[in-house]
Amino acid sequence: MVFMAALEADLRALSAEARRRHPAVKDAAEHAILKLRSLSSPMEIAQNEDILRMFLVACSVKSVKLSVVGLSCLQKLISHDAVASSALKDILATLRDHAEMTDEIVQLKTLQTILIVFQSHLQPESEKNMSQALDICLHLLESNRSSDSVRNTAAATFRQAVALVFDNVVLAESLPSNKASAARLSSRASSVADNVTRSFSQTLSLGSNSVEPTIRDKLSDVGKLGLRLLEDLTALAAGGPAMWLRVYSLHRTFALDILEFVLSTYVSVFRALLPYQQVLRHQICSLLMTSLRTNVELEGEAGEPAFRRLVLRLVAHVIRLYSSSLVTESEVFLNMLVKVTSLDLPLWHQILVLEILRGFCIEAHTLRLLFQTFDMNPTNTNVVENIVKALALVVATIQASDSSEETLAAVAGMFSSKAKGIEWSMDNDASNAAVLVASEAHTITLALEGLLGVVFTIATLTDEALDVGELESPKCELGSTECCGQLALLCMAMVNSTWLIILDSLSLILMRSIFKSTFPTIVSCVLFYLCFCSWRILDRSHGEAIILEILKGYQAFTQACGVLRAIEPLNSFLASLCKFTINNPNEGDKRSISLSPGSKKSEMLVDQRDSIILTPKNVQALRTLFNVAHQLHNVLGPSWVLVLETLAALDRAIHSPHASTQEVSASVSRLSRETSGQYSDFHILSSLNSQLFESSALMNIAAVKSLLSALHQLSSQHISGNSQLSGQQIASVAFSVERMTSILVNNLHRVEPIWDQIAAHHLELANCSNAQLRNMALDSLDHSICSVVGSEKFQGICSAPHQFQEDKLVEESETVSFECAVLSPLMILYSSNKNIDVQMGALKILLHVLERHGEKLSYNWPSILHMLRAVTDSSEKDLISLGFQSIRVIMNEGLATIPVQYLDECILVTGAYGIQKTDINISLTAVGLLWTATDFVVKGLVSKSAEKTNGMNEEVESGGTIKDVLSSSGKDFAQSPLKSVVDYNKLFLSVFSVLQKLGTDDRPEVRNSAVRTLFQTLSTHGQKLSKTMWEDCLWIYVFPMLERVSHLASTSSRDEWQGKELGTRAGKAVHMLIHHSRNTAQKQWDGTIVLVLGGIARLLRSFFPFLQQLSKFSSGWVLLLDFVKNGILNGSKEVALAAINCLQTFIGSNCPKGNLESSYVKSVLDIYELVLQTSPNYKNDSADKVKQEVLLGLGDLYVQAQSLFNDEMYLRLMAIMHLMIKSSMNRTDYDNESGSIPALQRGILEIIPMLRPTTMLSSMWSPLFLELLCHLNSHEAPLQKQGKEIHEQKSNAANGGGHTFFEQSQLNNSSAKMDNMVGCGWGILFIEKLVPIVINLFMEAPQNERFNVTPEVIQCLGRCMNTRRDNPRGTLWRISAECFNRVVADEVTQGSADCRRDMSSYKLSRARFWKEVADVYETFLVGSCGRVLSSDVPSVDSMTADETLEIAVLTVFGDNVLKLQQDAPVEVLQRLVNCLDRCASRTGSLPIQTVGLVPLHCSRFSLSCLQMMFSLCSCTLRTSLCTTVSETSKVSITILTKRCEVILGQFLADENDLGERPLPNVRIEETICVLQELARLIINMETANALSIPLYLKEALQNSKSHGQVHLLALLPTFSELVVSREARVRELVQVLLRLIASELGLQRLVVYHEYKIANKLEARRTAKKFNWFLQKVTSV
Repeated sequence: MVFMAALEADLRALSAEARRRHPAVKDAAEHAILKLRSLSSPMEIAQNEDILRMFLVACSVKSVKLSVVGLSCLQKLISHDAVASSALKDILATLRDHAEMTDEIVQLKTLQTILIVFQSHLQPESEKNMSQALDICLHLLESNRSSDSVRNTAAATFRQAVALVFDNVVLAESLPSNKASAARLSSRASSVADNVTRSFSQTLSLGSNSVEPTIRDKLSDVGKLGLRLLEDLTALAAGGPAMWLRVYSLHRTFALDILEFVLSTYVSVFRALLPYQQVLRHQICSLLMTSLRTNVELEGEAGEPAFRRLVLRLVAHVIRLYSSSLVTESEVFLNMLVKVTSLDLPLWHQILVLEILRGFCIEAHTLRLLFQTFDMNPTNTNVVENIVKALALVVATIQASDSSEETLAAVAGMFSSKAKGIEWSMDNDASNAAVLVASEAHTITLALEGLLGVVFTIATLTDEALDVGELESPKCELGSTECCGQLALLCMAMVNSTWLIILDSLSLILMRSIFKSTFPTIVSCVLFYLCFCSWRILDRSHGEAIILEILKGYQAFTQACGVLRAIEPLNSFLASLCKFTINNPNEGDKRSISLSPGSKKSEMLVDQRDSIILTPKNVQALRTLFNVAHQLHNVLGPSWVLVLETLAALDRAIHSPHASTQEVSASVSRLSRETSGQYSDFHILSSLNSQLFESSALMNIAAVKSLLSALHQLSSQHISGNSQLSGQQIASVAFSVERMTSILVNNLHRVEPIWDQIAAHHLELANCSNAQLRNMALDSLDHSICSVVGSEKFQGICSAPHQFQEDKLVEESETVSFECAVLSPLMILYSSNKNIDVQMGALKILLHVLERHGEKLSYNWPSILHMLRAVTDSSEKDLISLGFQSIRVIMNEGLATIPVQYLDECILVTGAYGIQKTDINISLTAVGLLWTATDFVVKGLVSKSAEKTNGMNEEVESGGTIKDVLSSSGKDFAQSPLKSVVDYNKLFLSVFSVLQKLGTDDRPEVRNSAVRTLFQTLSTHGQKLSKTMWEDCLWIYVFPMLERVSHLASTSSRDEWQGKELGTRAGKAVHMLIHHSRNTAQKQWDGTIVLVLGGIARLLRSFFPFLQQLSKFSSGWVLLLDFVKNGILNGSKEVALAAINCLQTFIGSNCPKGNLESSYVKSVLDIYELVLQTSPNYKNDSADKVKQEVLLGLGDLYVQAQSLFNDEMYLRLMAIMHLMIKSSMNRTDYDNESGSIPALQRGILEIIPMLRPTTMLSSMWSPLFLELLCHLNSHEAPLQKQGKEIHEQKSNAANGGGHTFFEQSQLNNSSAKMDNMVGCGWGILFIEKLVPIVINLFMEAPQNERFNVTPEVIQCLGRCMNTRRDNPRGTLWRISAECFNRVVADEVTQGSADCRRDMSSYKLSRARFWKEVADVYETFLVGSCGRVLSSDVPSVDSMTADETLEIAVLTVFGDNVLKLQQDAPVEVLQRLVNCLDRCASRTGSLPIQTVGLVPLHCSRFSLSCLQMMFSLCSCTLRTSLCTTVSETSKVSITILTKRCEVILGQFLADENDLGERPLPNVRIEETICVLQELARLIINMETANALSIPLYLKEALQNSKSHGQVHLLALLPTFSELVVSREARVRELVQVLLRLIASELGLQRLVVYHEYKIANKLEARRTAKKFNWFLQKVTSV
């Protein structure tokens, strides 16, 4: 519907346009509109001619506007098939008329309509209509009245019309529709290699889809129509008329262009239709041959470059597309083209021809076709050969002169432009000289590209042959080297053909110019000429693009030769390429450098020495060489030598400080060059160099061997007998060695075939005279062996450490031989070469192998260990150090992986390093390695035992017996003798054997380390050893070593050593200082004995219960005791201490566990007793230290072994202690003013608390206390004599008689000998320390054991307290007083049923106790307390402390002894209270004249005693204690009342005597204190009955229950006298007492009322206030 609406709109536009001038057209348009409305589709319009006629009428008017609208409507109708085919004639006539019009728009519309007609169903099929339609296009094309746009449109329309005609021919003849568009020339804006590859791939894609058509001679009408058109086009191209098209002249260039289009596009038409082929052969080829002639001068259009270009392009298409059918014509064309290159024609003509030849060369398919068609056919000309020759001649003619620098620069510029994707073109404004240079450069470029095209084509075809399987890849294993496929034969023929022709034509020029006699005589044609061109161009230009392009050709041709196995051209090319890689500056270059102003003379001389300059051309050539070597590594063979020489030179350049690249100016200093980025090329080349040898893993084994042989040859060239080699020679050898190592590392998966070759060369270098080469060989051999051993390929038979796998036994012989071959160079170097450096190098290599891959070694261990043992015989310290490092690695890390049969040898070799005398540190470390070996052995023992136990358990569980299990295991071992079983017991004893030898070494450090290791091994792993192993260790190694050490120590020298001489000073030798404890051989052996004793102690501590079970332990124990006893008695101080420590450790570790019997304890006591019996022989400080240790040992022995002690042993211990204490007595201790006690006495004090008897030895408390008290009182108790007596009486201990007898006898003996001297034979400081210890033990003793000795303890403490009189500032009396308080306070209240079972003994003991207590209090309180004992004025702190202590004694005396006593006799109570009264009476008994002089602390003590007496009489305690206190109160109340009467009477007397003078404060305070205490005192009835008051008064008070203050009645007369005292406070207190008496008698109210009435008001108030105050005070009390 859109089409119908548009058509109607066009009709309306026509009607409107023709309204005025063309009414007929208007009417027709309106009529057509009406007609159009009745139609519904284009088909109906086509059947109705009115619509078409109307538009034709509008066109016939020849009005521009109406014609444009009419032609537009015609185009719409034709496009929508709304026109019948019968109307074509009228339409063409109308278009012909419009073609005559001059309006450009009408002409363009006409051409558009013609094209639409050709593209629609109206396409002319008759010759008349077709010729008429084409004539319209040609008319507008050739008309002089047509504009350029019309001509261009006409040309394009004609081309499209021709294409449509031939498309119809293809359809009508049923030909393939594919068009040969890819056959057109490739763009030159890409590289030659890319063009070749692209053209080949396109040809393959087309060839895979095309089928060769069958030639037919009959044509359809459409075919005939196309044939007529082709013939006319050919005639027009030849300059003749076109009869069918009725065109008499046409531009030949246009006609040739149309012919080129047809020939290049519709190839199938000319190949399948014979008439077309005949036209091509006879007419078109004749035309081209005529046009190609150059022997006549061409005129007009035929001589123009555009015409020649089209002709040549047509020729190229004919050759490229139709040479197979037009063989003769193609041969003629090719020969003519080749001939043109040698003629003296304009450069543009040669350029056009060279472009065609270049196109043939870069199209692999075309070149292949030409070579197959012509060169491989004997009857035809060698066209390809001629082409190559022509290209070579062009280049040779241009390059013959040396004055073509501008041309060569232009060539480089063209290649650079092409590399950037820019098509080169000549500038129209260029000068003639520039045009000439550019044209010459263009010819060179085209020729070079053509030659490169041949090379790349050969390479491409070779790759194709390789892909289809006609050739084998050079990377594969070499098989058949003959070419058998058709394509392969073609490639080989092309190579042979081209290189020989080039060689014949250019050999003379090349030999004279560049290569001279050094180049091979036979070189590939293409590559030789290419080499010539490249050398000339690369030397003269700096263009990178041309370098890359030519080197690509080198690489492509070489790879093709390698694939084709063309060895001769391959080697020739490699030689050429290698010569091009490294440049050495010629003399002219050096001279220019030396003349440059910026270079200094010194730098010039340095830089010119071995200087190498790498240009970009060299770098690219080297890269090419690397690529070739990578691709052809399997086929290079002997040619590797050329490559390696070049690579060695490159390696020297890389590592040379004088090497540089061309970009770095020679005038720049070397420092600037090194800091610049110019070494990036060196880094890249170095990486490529390394990668080449890394890729050897991809080579076949023959190629690898060839490469190694070449390296060996390169290295051997520089090795000579002279040790002086140049740097270049050494660098070459280093290169060979490094690359050999690299090859080895990258071929570890197949190292066996190449190892001998590599190892032999290393040995050769190691044996040369040059030290640098030897070191190089050793380093490389180190790397090589470690790499081989560390590879996965190197795997021994034994994958497990101690058991061979049967599945690998087949390969055992091969593995053994290869493993020995790998490490044999080390043994050869060490044994055969006497050079120390070489031997050290061999040891270093072995060390590295063991460190990194020792676990992989299996069969070479005997040689390794033999080599390491041989090292110990050397006198070189460095050799021994290196060898020992290997042993250390083996012992630390390799024991688990070494085959079991070599473990014993490892231990022996380690021992050899311990015995060597060269380096003591190595010996010490070797001992440590033996410790490591024992760890390994013990682990094996444990695992073996566990496996055996598990296996037996499994067998037993499955139903077998243990005998069956053992027998089956023996059978298995017999059947598999190759399985090695480890004898761990033997290994363990081997270690001990070595340690035993080292334990008697003459070097102290070594033997001490060995002894320490031996005992530490037994201590650590003893629990894992069997009894048999223990017996062997003890009786074969330990005890013999004890005897040997003792013997050597006793026979050692006592002469002092001089240290190592360090130098001289002032002509005298200077020696190293040696400590005095180690400056003799005997002292050194003493250190060893100390270690032995320590080891024995560890063994006894850890394994004594187990050792007791050994059969010979009793005799061994005797030997040990003798050794220890001898060490204590005859050894030095440190030996004696170590021996004592051994016993202490033995006792301390076994007694708590219950592992000891009493016999062992007695044996230890025997040793201690023997030592102390001989102690008088010790007269130095060491003796005191030994005694101290013995003391500690005794204490520790008793503490640890208490359960084993009986009474006899305890008494023996006491006797030993007595000896020790006696030996420690020293008279000089009396005068010791240092403030400290001797160390021995401190030790005694430390162990005394340890000797407390246990529950089982409770009867020993009394002997212990008596012993201590005797020492405390400086009496010697004969315990030795009394021990038997105690033992005899011990049976009577149950009834108490024994204790009584012993204690009484001791008491009597002690009391008979006591005197006033405390600590006789001891220092006061010692006594001060001993007293608290004794009291602490006493307090810890059981009550039933201490009550018998309590009197002695009290007596002893009293003696110590009495030292205050002689030494008031001392501390002994203070300590004793405090201890006395503790003992008395505890003993007063203690009561035990066990103690009272023997009442007679108990009462006797308690009576003695109270007697001693009374004696102490009488002596201390009365004699010392509250008195001035020294004329010196004490300090305030001292006085305060003494007063505090006195008060504490007084407090215990009153509150604990008197108040809490339960069984004190009355006479003792009377003594105690009298003692207290005497202390309280000191102030009151003094006359008035002296009482004021009494110190305050004395008066305070008296008052405290007085207050204590009041406290004793008071009844304020608990009811439970009132009974106990009543006795004390009854005794105290009488004495107290008397004391109060005396004090108050003395006060009255003193007051009367003094008159108005004031009394001393002491007297007043004492009186006030008495009055106050009397007012507070409340007594009970029993105490009141003890007062001396009338009986009736007692009864009256008892009946009235008012007896609490009855004691005031006894003092009433005294109170009555005090009422008139001058002291107000006294009067007031007396008044209070009187009121209390009145209250006691019931008279309190009467007195108060009477006083209140008789006093005046003011006096009464004052009196009442005072009275209330006293009442409150009394009440509060």
